[in-house]
Amino acid sequence: MSYTNGLDNPELYFQTKLYAGNGSSQSITFDGSENMQPDWVWIKSRTDTRKHNLYDVVRGTNKRLVSNATSAEDEPDNNAGVNSFNSDGFTVGSETDVNGSSRNFASWNWKAGGTASSNTSGSITSSVSANQDAGFSIVSYTGTGSNATVGHGLGAEAKCIIVKDRDNTRDWGFYHVSLGNGHYMNLNAAGGSSATSTHWNNTTPTSSVFSIGTSNQVNVSSTDFIAYCFADVKGYSKFGSYTGNGNANGTFIYTGFKPAFVMIKVTSTTSNWGMFDNKRLGFNPKNEFVRANETIAESSDYDGIDFLSNGFKLKTTSTLVNAAQSYIYMAFASNPFVSSTGVPATAR
Repeated sequence: MSYTNGLDNPELYFQTKLYAGNGSSQSITFDGSENMQPDWVWIKSRTDTRKHNLYDVVRGTNKRLVSNATSAEDEPDNNAGVNSFNSDGFTVGSETDVNGSSRNFASWNWKAGGTASSNTSGSITSSVSANQDAGFSIVSYTGTGSNATVGHGLGAEAKCIIVKDRDNTRDWGFYHVSLGNGHYMNLNAAGGSSATSTHWNNTTPTSSVFSIGTSNQVNVSSTDFIAYCFADVKGYSKFGSYTGNGNANGTFIYTGFKPAFVMIKVTSTTSNWGMFDNKRLGFNPKNEFVRANETIAESSDYDGIDFLSNGFKLKTTSTLVNAAQSYIYMAFASNPFVSSTGVPATAR
């Protein structure tokens, strides 16, 4: 595994797909030049108030989690959710949240490692689908209620971890390297960062495991959890932080690649999780967004962020992305700034 030149073909590991619902069943095929069988599919209606729907290959088809709520995993009736992960996309049934008639949808799709395998690196044996090249793994484990470690399969330090109790109504736990092992956030809520010693056991993830404490959000005895784990990959993914300046000529954040997707959250005050991509209008300066913690439709005509060849530039005073506050972000590439052949990407 080598990160020296980054990944020349990010579409092999992440793709955004927009589509129109038909209220019945349809196969959603990616538009990119590269085929990719997704292992994690995140879907949101763009045009009306609907849940965020998250599906992955480890939990299995038609097993839904909802990022904007605390609800446990459920299964839409009649296999109506995401009911297959295909070599070039995925198939949806008649569930309104993923395929409602006359509705437009955005989906964000990541490639892990396909079928999961047993991982005994931690004190808890986990089931892991890992893609070390892309720095992404999906981890299933059963809690013990006591301090423990869980193998993540990345082969590099996990910089961001998103955890959900599958069995119970509970907040989503969110670890980010910029906050450190003594803090957490809730993906389903607008609140800022909170101090903790019981989420991550005051222990930074290693190249093989992440640590969990006794918090019910990440570790309840005999309870099933799912974790989405990420490492930095040069030229493809970045998990960092910045300080906003509260000015319409805002902060520039260097990622080392042209972004395809960025999610931003203020940590020092209350605001929503903003999700941006390069498909839902397709060019600067208007980049529409949805909120990971809310059901409302996407906000249109938003001129707060530009995607550039080597990062993103903020152009608003909005608390969402650029108040005089502290922020974290996760970003994935459409193109590396410089490929392994030395060819630069260009801003759109």
